[in-house]
Amino acid sequence: AVLAGCRAVVLTNAAGGVDPTLDVGTPVLVHDHLNLSGQNPLVGPLPPEELGPRFVDLSDVYSSRLRALARDVDPSLREGVYAMFLGPSYETKAEVRMARTLGADLVGMSTALEAIAAKQLGAEVLGLSLVTNPAAGVVAQPIDHHDVLAAGSAAAAPLGDLLRAIIERIV
Repeated sequence: AVLAGCRAVVLTNAAGGVDPTLDVGTPVLVHDHLNLSGQNPLVGPLPPEELGPRFVDLSDVYSSRLRALARDVDPSLREGVYAMFLGPSYETKAEVRMARTLGADLVGMSTALEAIAAKQLGAEVLGLSLVTNPAAGVVAQPIDHHDVLAAGSAAAAPLGDLLRAIIERIV
């Protein structure tokens, strides 16, 4: 998409809430991430120079301008740090404790690698997580994938409205 002219990339994900104050169904703007996947999309042969630098600055990978636009649409949007694990298994209680110690508010299995790739290509990136479950160990119940899917389905309409309003503001 970026190579075809897209200048802004909106990444969405389902996430486990590491912060116990994040209720299921809450959308959260990603303001930074912890890439705990052990992977990076920039590994390998050097990219052609016109695609951007291999050693890309990620200090503002999630655009402050796009986050401000999102908060103009919904001033109640919280911001958080997203920790990416490789998956496809949910995180262990120990991994969630580690992520929280490192500053994560959310955990999931996507987004960080896509954000790195989009930023390397010169796009502005907006990340929006939907809390679909408390992360492992935040509550006593085990994570049930059917419950995660149901939470995503229940939030689809309001999240779609939010995304539409945000995208309309992105120039």
